[in-house]
Amino acid sequence: MSKFSEQELIRRKKREELKQLGINAYPAELFPVDFYSNDLPLHYEEGKKVVIAGRIMSRRIQGKASFAELQDSQGKFQIYFNRDEICPSEDKSLYNVVYKKLLDIGDIIGIEGTLFTTMVGEQTVKVTLFTLLNKSLRPLPLPKTDTEGNVYDEFNDAELRYRQRYVDLIVNPQVKNTFIQRSKITTTIRNFFANKGYLEVETPILQPIPGGAAARPFVTHHNALNIPLYLRIANELYLKRLIIGGFEGVFEFAKDFRNEGMDRTHNPEFTVMELYVAYKDYFWMMETTENLLEQIALDLNQKTMLQVGEYKIDFKAPYPRVPILEAIQTHTGIDVSNMLEYELRKTASDMGLEVDESMGEGKLIDKIFGEKCEHHYIQPTFIIDYPKSMSPLTKEHRTNSKLTERFELMVNGKELANAYSELNDPIDQKERFETQLALSEKGDDEAMFIDHDFIRALEYGMPPTSGIGIGIDRLVMLMTNNSSIQEVLFFPQMKPEQQALALNAEEKSVMDSIKESDSKELLAIKSAAGLSNKKWDASIKGLTLKKLVKVVKNEKGLFIDMLN
Repeated sequence: MSKFSEQELIRRKKREELKQLGINAYPAELFPVDFYSNDLPLHYEEGKKVVIAGRIMSRRIQGKASFAELQDSQGKFQIYFNRDEICPSEDKSLYNVVYKKLLDIGDIIGIEGTLFTTMVGEQTVKVTLFTLLNKSLRPLPLPKTDTEGNVYDEFNDAELRYRQRYVDLIVNPQVKNTFIQRSKITTTIRNFFANKGYLEVETPILQPIPGGAAARPFVTHHNALNIPLYLRIANELYLKRLIIGGFEGVFEFAKDFRNEGMDRTHNPEFTVMELYVAYKDYFWMMETTENLLEQIALDLNQKTMLQVGEYKIDFKAPYPRVPILEAIQTHTGIDVSNMLEYELRKTASDMGLEVDESMGEGKLIDKIFGEKCEHHYIQPTFIIDYPKSMSPLTKEHRTNSKLTERFELMVNGKELANAYSELNDPIDQKERFETQLALSEKGDDEAMFIDHDFIRALEYGMPPTSGIGIGIDRLVMLMTNNSSIQEVLFFPQMKPEQQALALNAEEKSVMDSIKESDSKELLAIKSAAGLSNKKWDASIKGLTLKKLVKVVKNEKGLFIDMLN
């Protein structure tokens, strides 16, 4: 049996027929496009000669004339084919054979033609010459509309869309706007900091020590150096080295990697913008951050109030400042400010939170705030003044030695940014690293490594500095009103595709019976399948070998569990 569908086989045959006619379905030559779909309303002139290119998205063939829809990078054109215009000589095969019979929806063609307006007032390109630029071998999953305007067969399955983003962008062109908006956001950020004189830089992605955050890293091995290397979890410590080296302000759009779970707001590979500026503190950074977000909202939408899910969120500065311990007391009624580690663990446990012995004071407070408080902060709010145990890279608070000068920006119930007055005391920093090492030895696989070179760098002296990390993916989610991180990543991480297993008729019958069974009791499923003992045994064995089911025995009897 062929691995290709009937339509795919037909298209491959057409490719060969084109080849026999001397037509290259994949020409190498430049095609001199000089007009785009978005030029139509702006630069329309009756009779103007244009050269366009794009993908055929629909066709209406009416004998010697045909209307088609062409999609380019900017939108869609209507194009008009007339057999006698295209083939002025006696040989009409370019239209009758090539266009009508050998081209398909999805093929990419180049057009030379003139602009005109149809009888119904639609701006159209009249084709004088067309060139095949690419023969599509797979049919597009295009939606269909019935006579009553109902739409069917839309390409809207999330998993398929993320796996085949190239198809998603073709058949759901509105998706492209999210990524255009993403580009505008990063451009605004770049311009905002460049105008302040700060330098965009690049730092290592492969690092000998995964520093700058508490997270589980990806690890690999460098053969030549015979050492482990880690995909960076943050770029913080390298950017601080640049501040030590004499730059006043540096920022980087960093690809970071964390070997952790995946959900609607987490992808193992993500983008963070980190900024560090000398001679500033976290108060200055709060003002800078709220002004930046206000500017992004204005550049994207010309207003600061945005619809995000069910909420209207206003990004106009300034934003409230709420101490984290005060937030916990407000939303739980419990004062945790003077609790020891064992008291915090019991408190968290009493709240119904999952905790274990490896979790130190910082993680416990973070757990309580994350589960009991975070979701309350819909409007942009700075949560400030975190306990020292939660912030190993942060400067001690100027008025309370138990706290640090740190803030997290909460929007729509999620953390969007994390910022500090940066710790620049090398002795204090070393002690905090050693505390993290103790947590690691207790079993905390997210505790920080000790970066001895960074300590050495601090010993040369780092000026007072404020730094921030902003999650770009979450920022784009907010600004484009998307609830899933997969919607703002071109190619989100996915589980491996499951290859469909070939089942015979008996195996299909058994699988259907299992799916329809409430109890999954073996004898009931066997009866429902209606197979002979021999066929039943063969079917169960086949499904077991294909790892689709397993037979389990308990005190109540034999049952069948589905594995996929």
